[in-house]
Amino acid sequence: MNPEPIGLPMAEEPGAERNDVAVLRTDVAGGRDEQFAAFVDAAGSYLLHTAELLCGDRARAQDLVQATFERTYRSWGKARNGDPRAYARQILMNLRIDGWRRTRRELLAAPGDLPAPATPDHAAAVTARSTVVRALALLPVAQRRVVILRHLLDLTEAEVARELGISVGTVKSHNARALTKLREILSEGDRS
Repeated sequence: MNPEPIGLPMAEEPGAERNDVAVLRTDVAGGRDEQFAAFVDAAGSYLLHTAELLCGDRARAQDLVQATFERTYRSWGKARNGDPRAYARQILMNLRIDGWRRTRRELLAAPGDLPAPATPDHAAAVTARSTVVRALALLPVAQRRVVILRHLLDLTEAEVARELGISVGTVKSHNARALTKLREILSEGDRS
């Protein structure tokens, strides 16, 4: 897996995620290990982006993705029969929730923890991504999960509700409150 720099998930063409999974299930010859290796290559950067947004820290995100891959591999027979990416994303979310429950507090990523831009031309993009990641880290955990799944991973409200085990109304409520809070946070940053 070749991890990409921290930031927002790259926009994909409609259906691109589903096509990768379909290719994984039907075109990968070989045994379990070869299929799983192809899955890791296809889903690694996607899961790392998701974990970075949830953690706000690249090292913790990498550990979270590694633990996700370990658990996914153990139940690969079940995962590959459905949507392996969604299965792994659910494991990642559950592992992160368990971490939140253990620590009961969040640490913000310090600006020095973010990777330096590859070239000076990308400085504004890195700064913008850093601002968004820090703003997300200020949200309550439940609201942050909804915003990440709904807007950054582009799931529908029903999919978010199913993924988190909450009602669609709760998803809408958390989303509305989170977006209001993000607007406040980001507008305060503009005035500074």
